[in-house]
Amino acid sequence: MGGGGVRSMFLAKSIAQKAEALHITELVFVDNDPEKLRIYGGMAAHVARRLDPGLTFRLTTDGEDAVRDADYIITTIRVGGDKMRVGDERIALDRGVLGQETTGAAGFSFAMRSVPALAEYCELARQLARSTVKVFNFTNPAGVVSQALRDMGYDFTYGICDAPGGMLREFAALYGADYSRISGECYGLNHLSFFCSIKLDGREIMPELLAREDARTETDLRYFEQDLLSHMGCVPNEYLYYFYYQEKAVENIIMAGETRGEVIESIDRQMTAELSAMDIERDFDGCLKCFEKWYGKRDSSYMANETGARRTRPWHFDLTSPDAGGYAGVALRFIELTQQEEAGDMILCVPGGDALPGLEPDDVIEISCSISSGQVVPHIIQSPDPRAMELIRRVKSYERLASKAIVERDRQAAVDCLMLHPLVNSYSLAKELSETYIAHNADFIGGWH
Repeated sequence: MGGGGVRSMFLAKSIAQKAEALHITELVFVDNDPEKLRIYGGMAAHVARRLDPGLTFRLTTDGEDAVRDADYIITTIRVGGDKMRVGDERIALDRGVLGQETTGAAGFSFAMRSVPALAEYCELARQLARSTVKVFNFTNPAGVVSQALRDMGYDFTYGICDAPGGMLREFAALYGADYSRISGECYGLNHLSFFCSIKLDGREIMPELLAREDARTETDLRYFEQDLLSHMGCVPNEYLYYFYYQEKAVENIIMAGETRGEVIESIDRQMTAELSAMDIERDFDGCLKCFEKWYGKRDSSYMANETGARRTRPWHFDLTSPDAGGYAGVALRFIELTQQEEAGDMILCVPGGDALPGLEPDDVIEISCSISSGQVVPHIIQSPDPRAMELIRRVKSYERLASKAIVERDRQAAVDCLMLHPLVNSYSLAKELSETYIAHNADFIGGWH
């Protein structure tokens, strides 16, 4: 779902490379934007055919056609497109509040559109897909969205994110090791998680990793000062930058003069316009060069305006290199573990409040899990950092109330959730933001009481 997104080729590459091993015979990309599906879905189709000619690959704008008899569904949709994201973030920033689309107040606005649309797809899946279907949600903000979908009874949904796995891959590269040799114990919420242990070949490397200067230049630890890493004694998700450096993030965005949403909107608009005039089938290599040019700008600008730190390594899409993971890799890891006899571990967003102190059993958290025969068991974290837990509990309260507000269309719950959000933390701001976001999303969400 969202097969016309700019990252469609990544998903096609991941699945095509592992399709035979995982017994995947048919792949369908669906999107309600025919032109973007033609461009980015078409490039994905080309990648899939090159890697696995035997894999049946289809593009469609028909949601019912896409989910019929599906075993697995990945959702990565953006309701309202980049234009609505720009509005989400500007509304918050104009009031001095962080406007980041997942961690900041803008995430609530994005979720207001995401949840109803995904609920419709989940209903289609319930009616038309296999009875054992699993839905992997990558649509942001994954924490609120995953909680809301579970609260609505869609217990076949799982939240996935490539941030924790991506960080482990960076650490493996730092040590010159294959990704299979590194493991980590993770707990928290989506975009608010902590690694309390990282092992290489079974040896704990957390203390030395935190002390390595090159870890702060070559990995996403670049967003944190050395004294904070030493003081916390754990590896934080890169999005924790917005909590630990809140005023700097807001100041940096204002000084940059454009939000992340505005950067993405500009890059995607120019890339799509250029690709629309090219022939994907006859000049795929030319299209790929165009894509690399523009996506390289996206990659190098990731969190750059907000932090002042810029990724310097050139970005390149290698069609034949081993799969680098990403969100598709998370979904494929789940599929792999459900098909093999031995249990294995991975990081997922699942109900698991019992694994952390002070949370409710049905709270969706991001945590290392053991998976065997399709059963998902979150790891019990024996001694989580009390500072981490204080922030986790506070943001989980926000997510719970955000879910209630969206599912029940409840204005008061909308005020309550934003009032509790650590990056808003104000009744007057919460009231103003909630009313503005309800009006902003009127064309997508209908009336609220």
